[in-house]
Amino acid sequence: MPDDDKDAAIVQALIERFEKQRLPRALALKEKVDKGELLSEWDTAYLEEVFEDSERVKAIVDEHPEYQDLYARAVHLYNSITEKGLENAKASDDSS
Repeated sequence: MPDDDKDAAIVQALIERFEKQRLPRALALKEKVDKGELLSEWDTAYLEEVFEDSERVKAIVDEHPEYQDLYARAVHLYNSITEKGLENAKASDDSS
């Protein structure tokens, strides 16, 4: 398979996974932290996995500028979830 076809197949699979799995979960986590709830260990492990995956995906995105906006928005969403989760944890620690 030529590299362009391989990249296109990888990008398509990543987009499908994002739309069907990662985005719904991210939105649920965002709702959770926006309500002031704490992230569970499972949530934190999931976010770590997402950030590790995003580093691997970045090389492909760098070669396909048409996906850079989507990539940046997704990373921003995950960063905002993480930051709010940390704020909630700190607030919970401070009130203990």
